[in-house]
Amino acid sequence: MMLVELTTVPGLGLPVAEFKDHLRLGTGFADDGLQDDMLETYLRAAMAAIEARTGKMLITRDFSWTLTAWRDLAAQALPTAPVSAITSLTITDRLGGSELVAADRYVLEQDMHRPRLVATTLLLPAIPVAGTAIIVFDAGFGAAWSDVPADLRQAVFLLAGHYYEHRSDGAASGGEIPHGVTSLIQRYRIVRLFGGGGAA
Repeated sequence: MMLVELTTVPGLGLPVAEFKDHLRLGTGFADDGLQDDMLETYLRAAMAAIEARTGKMLITRDFSWTLTAWRDLAAQALPTAPVSAITSLTITDRLGGSELVAADRYVLEQDMHRPRLVATTLLLPAIPVAGTAIIVFDAGFGAAWSDVPADLRQAVFLLAGHYYEHRSDGAASGGEIPHGVTSLIQRYRIVRLFGGGGAA
């Protein structure tokens, strides 16, 4: 299985100015924008870390997910949430031939933790031996930063602030997450039962 991010959050979509306020950085100086690139880097790193730990995409982007077999022949859970739309489903064979599956053969079953691609007939289209299914979908809470839940926005600022304050010791490259951030994201994490383990 392979999940690929087809689009990224544009720099203008990131809350750099709000993050500056959070850090209480001075404004009104000639070099106000001097740190903007660095602040954007820490915001992106914090967002990526929180998305990885919760399985929730914050700002909506397009994704492509490739898999070689259905886990359930009638429905397939998607690898991230929340999903707002399934753009396409394509079946490919081992020789590279492909079939775009008609949109009326499946529906999106929305769920905050486990959205699913569900067949409208008995079964999802068969995936040939050595073939793949490629699902393209939109995932995220919304296109704007203001669409992200307030507790997740605060978690991003806290974690990005942690990276900023500890930038000299490479905090952004480590796996340590401050306790306050962990508390804020806890309700968004997926708990997997029956041998699946907890969310990373």
